[in-house]
Amino acid sequence: MDRISLGNEEFEGRNNAYLLADDAEGSLALVDTGVATPGVRSDLREGLAERGYEYADVDAIVLTHFHPDHSGLAGEIQAESDATVYVHEADAPLVEGSADALEALDERRREYLTQWGVPEEPRNELLAFLEASEGIAGDPLEATPIEDGDVLEVGGYRLEAVHAPGHAAGLCCFEFEADGGLEAFVGDAVLPVYTPNVGGADVRVDRPLAKYLETLQRIADREYDRVWPGHRDPIDDPTDRALTIAEHHRERTANVLDVLEEHGPADPWTVSAHLFGDLEGIHILHGPGEAYAHLDHLRHEGAVALEDGAYRLLEETDELDLDDVLSRPETEPRA
Repeated sequence: MDRISLGNEEFEGRNNAYLLADDAEGSLALVDTGVATPGVRSDLREGLAERGYEYADVDAIVLTHFHPDHSGLAGEIQAESDATVYVHEADAPLVEGSADALEALDERRREYLTQWGVPEEPRNELLAFLEASEGIAGDPLEATPIEDGDVLEVGGYRLEAVHAPGHAAGLCCFEFEADGGLEAFVGDAVLPVYTPNVGGADVRVDRPLAKYLETLQRIADREYDRVWPGHRDPIDDPTDRALTIAEHHRERTANVLDVLEEHGPADPWTVSAHLFGDLEGIHILHGPGEAYAHLDHLRHEGAVALEDGAYRLLEETDELDLDDVLSRPETEPRA
C-alpha cells in the first residue's frame, strides 16, 4: 500500500489517495481520489506516474464517502479506465450525480439554514460559495453500491466495509489485515488534527451526533493497530484518538449548555456565534450544523426544548450527567 499526498487548501488539510497494487495479478485500486481541481488532478497523475501507473491502469476505486475532496476525481478516472467504483449505498446517488439526489440535498440544506436561524446575508454567501464550488465534485460516474460488512477484493487487499455514519450518511471505514494486525482506511471518521464536522457536513443524517458517537465507539471497540485517514498522517493509536474526539464532543455539549444558561433560548446560528465567532465560506454551514447536532441530541435526551426555532433549557446544567447523555444509544429513550 502506498499513500499519495494530494494538495487541499479548502478542507481539513492535504488529502490522501491510497494506492493498492498487486502486480502479480495486474490489479490496481485507489482508496479515495481527491477533489476535482487542476492542482489535485496533477498531484494524483504525477503520483501515479512516479509509481509507474496512469489513470487507465486503475481497476477499482473505493470511496470512503461522497464529499468531493474524497470522490471528485473518481468519475474521470473511471472514464479512462472503466474502473469499478465502490461506495456505500447511502452515498451512491450523490457520486453518480443523480439530479434527484442532488436536488433533495440542496432542498434539505436550505430548509435547515432557515430552521437554524442563519441570516439572509451569510446564507446567500454560503449558497454562492456552494454554487461556485460545484465543479469540484467532478464528473458523474457509475457506482457499485456496498453496505456494512461487504468484502472487497481489490489491489491484492481484502477490505471489509464498516459503516461509520455521522460525518456523512454513507461514510465507511475499510479494514484489512496488515503485518499481523488490523488496520483500516477511515476517511473522515477520525482525523489526526481536526474533529470531523457533524450536523453541517451532511444534512441528510438524522440524529448526527448520536450516530457519530456510536461510530467513534465502534472504532474504539475494534482496537485497530493503525488507521489511515483521508487527511494528513496515519494515526498510530486510533482507539485513543476516537475516545479523545468523543471527549471533545462532551466538552462541546457542555459549552452549548453554558451558552443557553448564560444567554437564554437561542437558535443554532446564535449558539454557533458564541462558540465559533464570525464564520465564512463552508463554515457558515458547518458552524450552526455542529451547534444543531448538539442541541438536537440534548432535545432528544430531554435536556432542552425547541420552541419557535429556539432551544430552551429544561434542566439545570449542573444536574445533567453528560457522560450518561452522550453514551446512551440512539434508539434508547431517556427514562
